[in-house]
Amino acid sequence: MSISDLKRSIVLVVDDHPDTLQLLTDALDRAGVTVLVATSGRQALEQVGHLLPDLILLDAVMPGMDGFETCRALKAGVAAGVPVIFMTGLEDTEHIVRGLEAGGIDYLTKPIAPDELLARMRVHLARAREAQGARTALDVSGRTMLATDAQGRIQWATPQAQQILAALGGAPDTAADDTPAATELPPAVSAWLARPAAASGANDSIVVAANGMRIRFRLLSRVSEEEILLVIQQAAPIEVERGGIEKLQKHFGLTAREAEVLYWLSRGKANRDIAEILGISTRTAYKHLEHVYSKIGVESRAGAAAAAMHILDQ
Repeated sequence: MSISDLKRSIVLVVDDHPDTLQLLTDALDRAGVTVLVATSGRQALEQVGHLLPDLILLDAVMPGMDGFETCRALKAGVAAGVPVIFMTGLEDTEHIVRGLEAGGIDYLTKPIAPDELLARMRVHLARAREAQGARTALDVSGRTMLATDAQGRIQWATPQAQQILAALGGAPDTAADDTPAATELPPAVSAWLARPAAASGANDSIVVAANGMRIRFRLLSRVSEEEILLVIQQAAPIEVERGGIEKLQKHFGLTAREAEVLYWLSRGKANRDIAEILGISTRTAYKHLEHVYSKIGVESRAGAAAAAMHILDQ
């Protein structure tokens, strides 16, 4: 991102010191940035309600609602995806950790050096726009994806994912399209994510049930502790799955696991998907399928699926 790119940006400066505000607004004005100003945390929350900035510069220490509380409130609302850079005094190094824990993405020490400020802004604005572009692409593609932190707080979700979450449990907030906007994952999913990262490899999944629905949450990637990517989808009712599996097991003389593998094969699942659903390795799923082929007298996935669907449709 070049200096010219900064001219398209809107930056909210939150600081209760007139001298700092003057320094920052002068530097940003010279760079062609549109500057919004707030002298308190409450004013900052009001500002983002009227006009959402591209980036926020936030003083850590302010009377009343300090910067850390302000950042948490911003991240819980419409500014969840807006990068926040904390500003703190040279002697207040402990504030750096608190600021990052509150949701900040970077920090600057006072007195602020304008050149350093603009350089960091360019980096974070470019990253934020790339991330927004990726999320927009996901929204358009219809993917049911979301990002959460290690505590289960939702960072962003595609509209399709948000609809499933709303149907699963609802939420107090409302999105712009009037779809209830969930802010946290179900407790069972949060507990699942809290396991050691080594025990939660890619393609791990969990199913939760509520309001007559079963929803599968599949781990796609642990980008960092603050961004864990998940894919969610509605699963079939438990009684439907169990009844079909038992019917296949009895008719073909399969083991319980073989019947499960055949059932999910008949539902169009690939070996990798079957492995995710059953919590086994892809190689183990393939071995079970080999036994199934032998027992039911077929030589291919298509033959096995056709045989299974014939029994399930009876």
